[in-house]
Amino acid sequence: MKDKRVLIVSSEVIPYLPENELSTSSFEAAKMIHGKGGQTRIFIPRYGLINERRHQLHEVIRLSGMNLVINDMDMPLIIKVASIPKERMQVYFIDNDEYFKRKALYTDEDNKLFDDNDERAIFFAKGVIETVKKLNWAPDIIHVHGWMASLLPLYIKEYYKDDALFSESKIVTSVYNKGFEGSLSKEFSEKIKFDNIDESTIKTLSKPNYVNILINAIQNSDAVIKGSEELPSELNEILKTTEKPVLDYFPVSEFDTAYTEFYLNKVL
Repeated sequence: MKDKRVLIVSSEVIPYLPENELSTSSFEAAKMIHGKGGQTRIFIPRYGLINERRHQLHEVIRLSGMNLVINDMDMPLIIKVASIPKERMQVYFIDNDEYFKRKALYTDEDNKLFDDNDERAIFFAKGVIETVKKLNWAPDIIHVHGWMASLLPLYIKEYYKDDALFSESKIVTSVYNKGFEGSLSKEFSEKIKFDNIDESTIKTLSKPNYVNILINAIQNSDAVIKGSEELPSELNEILKTTEKPVLDYFPVSEFDTAYTEFYLNKVL
């Protein structure tokens, strides 16, 4: 992995959010690449749960300041950055007061999905891509973890398809069992179509439940990794029939060699 550039885009990452399969795997993947001489950039949303003082987040003025258009609304993009202690890995936080200031990840105190989770996912995808463009950092691999990050493959393949910075980038999506019950907004597809993304590429999102959102990510990725040992049956069926490279599940303690070989031999 020496000198390879890998962009890790995740819904959750330790130590900034509680430890679980998703937050641990995305961190360990970045750590493994970094340890083998690769270059990494990690991107996550700046949820209100993240303690900025404890983790020493600070705003990057030169990267902040643009507005992203989400469903015909101008939404300010704020970029914050921190460094993971001991690892010397930079983490970028996509922030916006309207979408991410609340002290929760995806649901309210009654465990009901936030009505704007669809817009938050669109904002996060576009925010990551616009920030990477400002950094002028062309990744060899973009590795996506978690449903909040799962629109990234679609936006790179469609909305940013003519952007030279990503012309050689390969997209890997890790799929996990950690999802959500129910569906996101019925207007999800319409909000994506506002960005002139063709309806034929988002058919699965007409019913935006957890499985369909991940199916769309798989369809727009170059390779897939099973991030959980057990997955929803519909996802397993998709992975059985896809012609794209699929890496079977490996626990964090064992995925070092498996991920490296998959990146180098199946993805690049």
